[in-house]
Amino acid sequence: GGSAEGGAVDRHMVAFRDAYARAGKQIGLGERLSLGFQFFIAESREAGMAAAAKYYEENMKMFGELRLVRGLSDEQVEAMRDPQRAPFTKLPRIEDAVKAGGFLTGTAADIVEQLKAVEARYPGLDRVTCSMSIGVPLNVALEQLQRFAEEVIPAFKGAKAAVSAPAE
Repeated sequence: GGSAEGGAVDRHMVAFRDAYARAGKQIGLGERLSLGFQFFIAESREAGMAAAAKYYEENMKMFGELRLVRGLSDEQVEAMRDPQRAPFTKLPRIEDAVKAGGFLTGTAADIVEQLKAVEARYPGLDRVTCSMSIGVPLNVALEQLQRFAEEVIPAFKGAKAAVSAPAE
């Protein structure tokens, strides 16, 4: 899963591009698609995971119940509803999401590096969304957004969003 090399995103990016090729349209890898990430800026990856873990878990509980967390089985969703079973149920952890590439954390420089790797892997990709987990307190969210705006976005200021002709 996630956006790590060889994960589900790679397979979908290639399949999407190949579907266009079968229709006679050549597009770049990642073109006409968007990737979404969660993020948390901290002093290190470990500090970011520690600080964001409780929000990640709450986010997973909310969206898992709606079947929007792909990796959760019906049994895991059922166990999350039961306060007696939930602590003993193996559920995805923030460490798993960071390793898979779907959750960006660490210093701002770490996040820039992770996003630059995505940019290099998918040269046609020109739309990325970065958000925080549900439940992040307002003061923390505002601080995180301010840091993202000041410390991450400037690394992409020279990038131009590609404008392509609509597919026929």
